[in-house]
Amino acid sequence: MNPLTLIQRGQARYRDLAQGSSRLITPSLIALAARVGIAATFFLSGRTKVEGWLSVSDSALLLFRDEYQLPVLPYPLAAHLATYAEHLFPLMLLLGLFTRLSALALLGMTVVIQVFVYPDAWLTHLTWAAALLYLLGRGGGRLSLDRTLGLD
Repeated sequence: MNPLTLIQRGQARYRDLAQGSSRLITPSLIALAARVGIAATFFLSGRTKVEGWLSVSDSALLLFRDEYQLPVLPYPLAAHLATYAEHLFPLMLLLGLFTRLSALALLGMTVVIQVFVYPDAWLTHLTWAAALLYLLGRGGGRLSLDRTLGLD
């Protein structure tokens, strides 16, 4: 068989695979995966900072005082704001409610974490930012309350 024919057949098979993938992996599926993944990441982080339902733990306060040391906010305020944000915005993302606002808030937190807390963790933060930027730019997708309520 002619090498050019083999290349053309390979290209045709690759195009078929790409078209099939595009039909299966829709923007709404990508949005749902991004919402669930980022929501889980931030929510689970928030759960480590509380005792009971939503009481900021002493260990979280110490973490913000000794390790995080944000330059502008007093550490008790920063600990409370971050902890509440890590609970509220992931829940909103999971529901797909005010998705763009929630993504923007968590993207802001990601930037603060990158700049002031863990500057060497840029690869992790870039991964979070990619998912959050997708949600900010495209919204929560078909499987979201935003779409149901006509907000997207």
